[in-house]
Amino acid sequence: MTPQEQEEFTRRRKARNLVFALVLFGFVALFYAITIVRMGD
Repeated sequence: MTPQEQEEFTRRRKARNLVFALVLFGFVALFYAITIVRMGD
C-alpha cells in the first residue's frame, strides 16, 4: 500500500468513526429524553 493509499484509508476510517460516534451519541440522547419524559408522567 502506497503512503497516499494509507493516508486515504486513515482519513476514511476517521470519518466513519466520527459518524458512528455521532449516531451513538444521538441514541444516548434519545433514550435520555425518553426516560426524562416517562419519569415526568
